[in-house]
Amino acid sequence: MRDGLILLLLVGVTVWALFKPWIGIMAWTLVSLMSPHQEFGYSAAYWPVATGIAGATLAGLLHTREKQNPFYGAGPKLLLALCVWITLTLPFSIYVDLSMPLWERSMKIFLMLFVTLALVDDRRKLDLFIWMFVIGIGYYGVKGGVFTVLTGGNYRVWGPGGFVQGNNELGLAVVMVIPWMRYLQLQMTHKWARLAMVGAMAACALMVLGTHSRGALLGVAAMVLLFWWKSKGKLLWGVLLVLGGLVALSLMPEHWWSRMNTIKTYDADESALGRLNAWKLAIAVAMDRITGGGFYMWNSAVFLQYSDNPERHHAAHSIYFQVLGEQGWIGLLLFLGIGIATWMTARSLIASARENPAHRWAADLGAMAQVSLVGYAVAGAFLSLTWFDLPYNVMAAVVIAHRLVNRPKPAPAVAQPQPAAAPPRPGVLPPGGPGHQSIKRSR
Repeated sequence: MRDGLILLLLVGVTVWALFKPWIGIMAWTLVSLMSPHQEFGYSAAYWPVATGIAGATLAGLLHTREKQNPFYGAGPKLLLALCVWITLTLPFSIYVDLSMPLWERSMKIFLMLFVTLALVDDRRKLDLFIWMFVIGIGYYGVKGGVFTVLTGGNYRVWGPGGFVQGNNELGLAVVMVIPWMRYLQLQMTHKWARLAMVGAMAACALMVLGTHSRGALLGVAAMVLLFWWKSKGKLLWGVLLVLGGLVALSLMPEHWWSRMNTIKTYDADESALGRLNAWKLAIAVAMDRITGGGFYMWNSAVFLQYSDNPERHHAAHSIYFQVLGEQGWIGLLLFLGIGIATWMTARSLIASARENPAHRWAADLGAMAQVSLVGYAVAGAFLSLTWFDLPYNVMAAVVIAHRLVNRPKPAPAVAQPQPAAAPPRPGVLPPGGPGHQSIKRSR
C-alpha cells in the first residue's frame, strides 16, 4: 500500500516536472534531503527516486521559457569554479576509481543547484523552495525532539541515512534549518501557525541536544547567540532563550553532561585526538599535492604515508580540513569564497529593507541565512559535511532573493501625444463654445 502510494506520487510529480520543471526542483530538494521513500516505503526505499525526478526536471528545463541565468552574483560563479577545480583534480586523486562515485554524487548536487537558480524566479517559488528543505530536515528534528523528551535524553538520536545518517551530521543539519523555520514564521500571519512553528523550533533544539553531538552543541550555541543579536526585542528574546535553554538542559541525563564536558579535556579524549591527527594529515597532503588527495583519501594507507601517528586514522570531521585534504589549498579557498560571498549577499539583503520597507521579507531572509551559516561554520568545524546539499541551498536562497529585490521595475507606460485640434474656420463657432447652445435653441 505504501509503495503503491509512493509510486503514484512519483509518477505524478515526474509528469508534472516535464511541463513545470520548477515543480521538479521542489521534489528533488525534498527527496534529496529527507528521502521520504526510504522513511515511509518498503520496496520503494531501493528505487532511484531522486534520479527519476532529476531526469524529468532536466527534460522540462530544455523546453521551458521560464528560466533565467543561473550565474547571478559571486556565489554561483565561485561554485562553478569549484566544480571545474574538483573535476580537474579528479585524475590526480590518490585513488581515482574510488573517488569517482563521490565526484559523481557531488556533481549531481551542484548541477541541480544550478537548475534551481535557473528556475526559481519569484518569491512564491522561493518560499516553497525554503519550505522543502525545512520539511526535509525539520521532520527528523521534530521527530527526534519528541523522542528526546520521551526518553529523557538517555538515548542518542540518529539520522535516517545518506548524508545525515550519523548523530553528528543530523545535529548539524537541524542546527542549520532552525533559522529558516524562524524566517518562515516571520512571514506567517495566522496566530496558530506561528505558535506551531515555535513548537517545531523548540523540538528541533531539543533534538540537537539528543544527538549527544559536541560539535552540534557548539553550533547551536553560536546560532542562538547570533539569533539573539539580530532579534529586535533583545531583552525579551534573551529571557526566553535563557529560560528555554535551562529547561532543555535540565532534561539531559548525567552521562550527557559527562560527554559534553570532554570539550574542555579534548587532550584526553580519543575521538578528539583522532580528529587532530586527521587535520595534520590534511595539511601534510595539501602541502605535498597541489590538487589534494581526492575524495577517497581518509584510509589507513594514506595515514601510513603522511601521518606521524598512522595507527590513529580518522575521518576528517571538519568541513575545512576535509576540503583542504581532498582538494588542496585552491579548493579550500574556493569553498571559503562561496561562504563569504553568501554572507555578503545576505548582508546586502538586510540593508535593502532600510531603503525599501517592502523588502522586509528579504531582510528577514538575509538575517536568518547568516544565522544558519554561523551554525554550519561552527558545527562544521568538527564534522565532515562539505559535499552536502543544505549549505549550497542556503547560498541559492540568498542569491535568488537578491535577484528578486534588485530586479528592474518595468518602466511606466508613456502617454501617446494627442494630435492638436484644427483651428475653427472663420465665422464658425467651435462645438461647445460660447453661443453654441443658444444658436441650437434658436433653431
